[in-house]
Amino acid sequence: MRNIQVNGEIRLDQFLKWSRLVSTGGQGKILISNNHVKVNGEIENRRSRKLKDGDLVEVTDLGSFRVVFN
Repeated sequence: MRNIQVNGEIRLDQFLKWSRLVSTGGQGKILISNNHVKVNGEIENRRSRKLKDGDLVEVTDLGSFRVVFN
């Protein structure tokens, strides 16, 4: 698991780009819509899901990432 620092509130699709897990928003949308992303252990299919400090984002074949607010 890797910690990813963000500057406050962030949406799931933005987080995937910010953390460089995907290079475009379209790639993030595909991962999310194909059920390859979990937040705190539950599959998340809403791109606009707002992440909170301490949330755990898991992406199939890419790993686990903890959201850490600055």
